[in-house]
Amino acid sequence: MTALGPIHAPDQDLPGLIERAATMLSGARTAAEVLEAREAAGLAYDIAKRTARLQTAKSAHDDLIAAAHRAQADALEIEAAAKRRLADEYDAAQARGEVKRNGGNRSSVEDHNTASTADLGLRRDQIHEARQLRDAETNDPGIVRRTLDDRLERGEEPNRTAMRKMVTDAAMRGMRPQRRPSRRNPLYVAPTPEQVAWQHVTGTFRAFAEWATDQNLALAREGMREAQEAPFHDLDARAIADGSTAFTTIKEWFDA
Repeated sequence: MTALGPIHAPDQDLPGLIERAATMLSGARTAAEVLEAREAAGLAYDIAKRTARLQTAKSAHDDLIAAAHRAQADALEIEAAAKRRLADEYDAAQARGEVKRNGGNRSSVEDHNTASTADLGLRRDQIHEARQLRDAETNDPGIVRRTLDDRLERGEEPNRTAMRKMVTDAAMRGMRPQRRPSRRNPLYVAPTPEQVAWQHVTGTFRAFAEWATDQNLALAREGMREAQEAPFHDLDARAIADGSTAFTTIKEWFDA
C-alpha cells in the first residue's frame, strides 16, 4: 500500500462528481486508487450535503432538496463501497507483511521497515470503521443501500451519522446468539376446540383398546378384587361407572 496524495475538486457538477467517484472505484486496482475513490466520493458527499442545506435555507422546492439528498445517498454508497475495499486491501497488506500489525515488535528491523497506518495517511479508527462496514455488508448484503433508501423515503437526510448507527446496530446483532431455525411445519394449522375434544375421545378409546388384552383384563379383575377393601375403592368404582356411561353415549352417536 502507498500513501494517498491530495484530491482536488474538479470543475464539475454534482452528478459528474458522483460518476467520477464511481468510475474511480470500479477501475481501482491498488489500495492507493481505492483511497482516491473514497476521497472523491467523500468530496461529492460534502458538496451534496452543502447543497441540500443551502436549498433548505432558501426554502427551495421539495424536489430540489430531495434531489440533493439522493446525490448525497449515492455518494455515501460509493464511499462505503470504497471503505469496504480499503478494509480488504489493508488486511491483505497486513497478511503479506507490508503493513504493521497491531502490537508488532517495534524493536525489530523488519517492523521498522514496514509501513504503519500513519505512513499510509490513515488512522486506526478509519480502518476499524472500514472493517465494520465490510462485515455489516457481508453479513447482510444490501444493508448500506437499504439504510440510505429508508432515510430518503422518510424525507430524512442520508448522512454519515445514519451509516455509523447502522454499522453499530449490525455489530450488536452479530454479537447476539443466532436463533435456531424453527422446526415447526409452516403448513401447520392449530385444531379447533371441537377437534381437540374429539381427538381426546379417540385417543382415550384407542389407548384403552390397545391396552385391554385378555391378559391385562384378567390382571385388572384380580386387582379389583384385591382393592375392594382398600380406601377410595368406592370412588374408583364410581369413576368406572361414569366412564362407562360416557362410552355408551359416544357409541350411540355412531348408531344414531
